[in-house]
Amino acid sequence: MALVEVESEVTGKIWKVQAEVGNAVAEGEVLVIVESMKMEIPVESPVSGTLKELLVTKDDKVDEDQVIALIEE
Repeated sequence: MALVEVESEVTGKIWKVQAEVGNAVAEGEVLVIVESMKMEIPVESPVSGTLKELLVTKDDKVDEDQVIALIEE
């Protein structure tokens, strides 16, 4: 089983966390929503698997390409 890193596509702030550690996630499922320049950008799971670790919480600042979650395929 491989761990897949999920990265933020933009610099911004975590507006909403929609997934919980330990839950199964489907490919394309929204994990968190990043607010950037008054826009809400969903960060989706690139694979189906189990959310092993969430490295951010609500209101955290994130950078573009920052790893925000780990999913076990």
